[in-house]
Formats: sequence, structure tokens, C-alpha cells
Amino acid sequence: MKRWDVLVEVSPRAEIADPAGTTVERALRALGFSGVTGVRVGKAIRLEVAASDESDARAVTEQMCERLLANPVIEDARIELRAAAMHDPDS
Repeated sequence: MKRWDVLVEVSPRAEIADPAGTTVERALRALGFSGVTGVRVGKAIRLEVAASDESDARAVTEQMCERLLANPVIEDARIELRAAAMHDPDS
């Protein structure tokens, strides 16, 4: 089994209103950042997964997203995977 570092970014679907994003955008403008638009607020979830290969790691992570990490009705989940660095147990 290999270890995989996983980043799941969950954000509201484009057609779903994002009141938190609207609030942040207004606050940024009030602070003088007039060039900011299209703010969307989501969440980032980092975890490590044990799987035989990248395909299996992605499949397991997709199941996690469907069952717990994201609401597929109103949110999109983007998954990034990379092989975890080997840790030296003696260090």
C-alpha cells in the first residue's frame, strides 16, 4: 500500500447562491480592494489515504466526498492527489 496526500476543495456549485462569498466580496471592496469579484467561499480538507495506486486513492476519496465531505446537490468537490513523502521512522 502506498500513502497518498489528498486535498479536497469543496465549493458551492456555480448556480447556488453564496452569501458568505458575497459578504467577503463586499468587505474587501470596503477595505479598498475594488478589483475583486466573483468571491466564492468553500472549505479545504486535507487527509492521507492508503491505497494501492492513484486510481484507487481517487476512488476512495470520491466515495468520501459523496458520503460525507460534500453535499453533491449544492457543492462541487475537486480532488488533488500526490504520493506522500516517505517518513524516516528513526528521525
